[in-house]
Amino acid sequence: MTVLASVFRNELRALVRQRTALTGILLMVLLTVTATVVSLHHMQAAAEHRARQQAAAQADFEAQPDRHPHRVVHYGHFVYRLPAALAAFDPGVDPFTGSSMFLEGHRQNTANFGDVMQSSILTRFGQLTPAFVLQVLAPLVLVFLGYGLVAQERERGTLKQLMLQGASRRSIIGGKLAALLAVAGIFLLPASAGLAWLALGAPEAAPVALAVMLGYALYLAVWCLIVTSFSALLPRRRDALLALVGGWTLMALLVPRVAPDLAYAWFPLPDRLQNEVGIARDLRALGDSHDPNDPYFASFRRQVLDQYGVSRIEDLPVNYKGLLAVEGERLTSTLFNRYAQESASIQNQQNRLVAGFSILSPVLAIRQLSMAAAATDLQAHLGFLDQAERHRYRIVQQLNQMQVDEVSYADDTASDAGADQRKRVDRAQWHRIPQFTFRPAERDAVLRGLLVPLLTLVGWILAAVVLLGVASRRLGVAR
Repeated sequence: MTVLASVFRNELRALVRQRTALTGILLMVLLTVTATVVSLHHMQAAAEHRARQQAAAQADFEAQPDRHPHRVVHYGHFVYRLPAALAAFDPGVDPFTGSSMFLEGHRQNTANFGDVMQSSILTRFGQLTPAFVLQVLAPLVLVFLGYGLVAQERERGTLKQLMLQGASRRSIIGGKLAALLAVAGIFLLPASAGLAWLALGAPEAAPVALAVMLGYALYLAVWCLIVTSFSALLPRRRDALLALVGGWTLMALLVPRVAPDLAYAWFPLPDRLQNEVGIARDLRALGDSHDPNDPYFASFRRQVLDQYGVSRIEDLPVNYKGLLAVEGERLTSTLFNRYAQESASIQNQQNRLVAGFSILSPVLAIRQLSMAAAATDLQAHLGFLDQAERHRYRIVQQLNQMQVDEVSYADDTASDAGADQRKRVDRAQWHRIPQFTFRPAERDAVLRGLLVPLLTLVGWILAAVVLLGVASRRLGVAR
């Protein structure tokens, strides 16, 4: 048996014999298992709930009686985004952004009903998910298990004895690092089993699940390397523990908390009230379709009359009020989309700046990777908003076109007793409105998005290996 293997075996045996260390390992495994099971159950329940709500919203929309199409425009419709295949592993921003949207004419709403807004304020401090346990808690446990790996040998005076017996620095540190990596692998097993279970339900997500497992393996390896390096660099266990806890606080808590605040300060995002005021101001500048003297819509009226070769609105073969609705929705939607694109651009700038702080904290790198793989990141949220808006525009314009084709201008402007009944269209028309189905990003696009955080973690691995090399060279040097 080689010296490295002997050190590895002895270190594992020591961990098992230490009641505190063994208890910590068992509790961590139990916590990871619990987080995985709870998260799987929660996401399955959420998926079933959203599916029921979507079916109910569709049924209510189609159950409307005979109505004027414009009344249906204002009736609105709810759409929901079902969770992605791996969303149970890392809910990402979904609990804060929401997963449903109310679609209506003349307005572009945002997602709502986020879990955080509907639950205890304690939810804001972090959910018990496999991602949270592995990102934040597992490194802390590794710190407490490994801070004395090498430092205790120096304090007990056994380090020199090992070296005098022919054990090399590389063998000593390598064996102790391998023992800590084995413990990290035990922490990773329950979450990997959960990922495998999720991938079985969606085979196309299997490559993404493998990439996530690789990312977390690299992430925990970074912490194992850092813990072993500091244990070898510092002469006393107390010093190593203080340094490692301080490093964990900085990288796992402080940097991930400060980075978004700095990003928001650097790229301020207008709040909802500011957007509403700006949109209202720009809407007034677009023109008023109800004012016959409005320059834009007066020009539009002339174009319509010239197109059909008539001199009066009443002589048009189509409903002019419906044409106004179509044009008005086109103008307002263009304005809404401009504001939405500006907001998305600022959020993307903020997200890129936060990702840049990954050079200071591997937590941010693994978080970016984890959320992107689970389709619970900013890009997935913005994709939902975009697809829902496109669907809203299609519905509204289809209803406006019904007003153009199915309701006569004479009936639409009439005020006699039977006018209301004549301007209604058959309820069967509501069944022709397309249903909403959110389409997540393609697998290849998701995998490409994981490349940068994976490379960042590889960079952290290389830096930690260099640090370990420095610690190995200084091992046994008198201080």
